[in-house]
Amino acid sequence: MNSQFANPHSEHMAALREILGDRGILSGIGAESYEEGARFDKGKAAFVLRPGSTEELSKAVSYCVRNAIHIVPQAGNTGVVSASTPDASGNQVLLSVDRLNKTIELDADNRSVRVSAGVLLSDLNKALEPDGLFFPIDLGSDPRIGGMLATNTGGARFLKYGDVRRNVLGLTVVLADTEGTVLEFGRGLRKDNTGMDWKHIFIGTCGFFGIVTECVLNVERLPQETATALLVPAGSQKVMPLLRVIEDRFGADLTAFEGMSRNSISAALEHVPSLRNPFPRGEVPDYVVLLELSRSRLPREGNETLDSELASALEDIWGLDEPLLADAFIGSSKEMWALRHAISEGVKNTGMLVAFDLCFKRGDVMAFCDRIKGDLVGRFPDVGSYEFGHVGDGGIHFNLVAKRDSDTARDPQFERSLREWVYDIAVNEFGGSFSAEHGIGRKNQAFYDKYTPTAIRDMAKRLKEITSPGGLGAVRLG
Repeated sequence: MNSQFANPHSEHMAALREILGDRGILSGIGAESYEEGARFDKGKAAFVLRPGSTEELSKAVSYCVRNAIHIVPQAGNTGVVSASTPDASGNQVLLSVDRLNKTIELDADNRSVRVSAGVLLSDLNKALEPDGLFFPIDLGSDPRIGGMLATNTGGARFLKYGDVRRNVLGLTVVLADTEGTVLEFGRGLRKDNTGMDWKHIFIGTCGFFGIVTECVLNVERLPQETATALLVPAGSQKVMPLLRVIEDRFGADLTAFEGMSRNSISAALEHVPSLRNPFPRGEVPDYVVLLELSRSRLPREGNETLDSELASALEDIWGLDEPLLADAFIGSSKEMWALRHAISEGVKNTGMLVAFDLCFKRGDVMAFCDRIKGDLVGRFPDVGSYEFGHVGDGGIHFNLVAKRDSDTARDPQFERSLREWVYDIAVNEFGGSFSAEHGIGRKNQAFYDKYTPTAIRDMAKRLKEITSPGGLGAVRLG
């Protein structure tokens, strides 16, 4: 028997190949790299669609909806919550935007750029650099722009530039309806109060309401001067007072205020040999803050440099009646950020990782960390904490790692019970978010269902029926 006819999806694949061409559809071995996510979540796709334009994507979506084929959109496949990989059924179709990567059109006067959803963040910034501009969402990975919109990425420089949502001026979206309706929201304007700003329902909702194919983004001028330091707070309860003093002193020049625990720094140093240990005698402090200041203008003649201003500010902080600092090191921005960005890789290699992406009111971040670490030894003695992240905006990557080959790591219920414990404290006791910037995926679907009020889920369901009634996405918001 011809193997083509043994494939239960062969008829659909043939029809979609007519729409997308041979490059636009993959199956079997060619689909494998799309089926496995960044944190080793893996499913089985019926096949993979790779449209080369918004028009092709619209036609492919229309076909799938008319034939009751469930679509899972995927951008760079760098997500960590299983929001862009198929389930294990083999019946879902992956729709990758990786071939939608041709458009990068700068409007220098408007300080905006029109960009296709499949463009990599690194390629976008490479194209903008000659004009002294960049898209200011700083990440350790290199995602595609469509995925950044789907998860409303924040990044390490949120304090100065905000998240993706704040920097989106327009969207082109394909709805999962029988027509594959194409809609354009926003025209690159920064002010437009002529009705609902519909583009925002497609940002941060993981492709549940529609598929973004193109966008108009605000871009910023590249920093012309930066200053970076590692600060050692005089205890966990001094982190927020220290942040407030820095904000009072530097205002909008404050770019980043990133916290890193001893365990997380040690993991990075151990697993990334190229890093330099910046601490005296190699002794890593309990907690360290990476502080960055930046300006988009050149230093003016006769003015202090940012390095000098930072040094003066630290001297003044040392002289305060309330001790806020135990130590401080002004140094190379490249080296300090290399340490910060190496933490994820380092922590991933220390044992069985259960990663939490949480957000709180800023004043609650350190209290939450102290609360969990204080109870951890009694509840999970084989588990260590490796927290780091965007403490300046209330975000924290709170990673818990079980020792390899421990009874805890072998317990099939360990991850579930750990998540339930941490999330209940984060959400119910501290009023925090269980997903600060990773979005909603299959890994946290049950917790979305648990913590999201029924009225909100019902509203999301009704909106989905209006926008994209076809099977779309790996998550269910309503």
